[in-house]
Amino acid sequence: MTTDIMPVLERIASALERLAPATASLDGLDAADAFIWQPQRGRLSPVRTVSHVALKLLQGVDSQKQLLLNNTAHFAAGLPANNAMLWGSRGTGKSSLVKACHAEINATLPQDQHLILIEIEREDLGTLPDLMDLLRTSSRRFIVFCDDLSFEREDADYKALKSVLDGGIAGRPENVLFYATSNRRHLMPRDMIENERATAINPSEATEEKVSLSDRFGLWLGFHVCAQDVYFDMVRAYAKERKLEISDEDLCARANEWAVTRGNRSGRVAAQFMDDLTASLKSGSQ
Repeated sequence: MTTDIMPVLERIASALERLAPATASLDGLDAADAFIWQPQRGRLSPVRTVSHVALKLLQGVDSQKQLLLNNTAHFAAGLPANNAMLWGSRGTGKSSLVKACHAEINATLPQDQHLILIEIEREDLGTLPDLMDLLRTSSRRFIVFCDDLSFEREDADYKALKSVLDGGIAGRPENVLFYATSNRRHLMPRDMIENERATAINPSEATEEKVSLSDRFGLWLGFHVCAQDVYFDMVRAYAKERKLEISDEDLCARANEWAVTRGNRSGRVAAQFMDDLTASLKSGSQ
């Protein structure tokens, strides 16, 4: 009977091993300059090629560009730097700017001193303290990046983020910055904020912790829908970079028509238009 039960016990032990949380590791940091945090597997998954737009192609965000680039350069040099929140209208270049600054700074550094960009999914924010503890053990410098950050009712993950931004007892690791983008200025829907204020015994105290979360970012950059002339500058920059043979008048007319059909002017709309125009011109289907 002992012999018969041994295979069953071995299968149970194997299953329990698979269910056990993976031990987090920083193995393979030299494999890439960017990674995706996978807490379930306890590892950083390398991104061999980061999809990014060259910094010079980002138009209409000159002040935001300079501020974030300077902040990132200070961090790379070991100087004091701030966590950054990039908020505003969709498609205005928030995440593109983060990736562009990362690439721009790394182009000036030796390979072994490159900043490492780590993307964390919104759903994994509760594991931020674990990630920070892991990164604290490395001699490399990291930018942890969360795209499209926001919180809904009964969402407690903001506490993990607040702990990271405030530093807690251990303090934020000296070798880590946190960058985030959001369509919301205060990271929460306005109706939720107003509802909590209206129903609380002390309205200001009831929402202070959640509303003030965005204030814990030292660098706060706003992005807005661009004016038509800025939009035209965007498509001109793309056309020049791609060496497209098209008159400025025709380029702007077609870009404007594209924006009208989308009901919006933004960096994303400009990039989408240029992909369509590039394909049309090179295929001869003008």
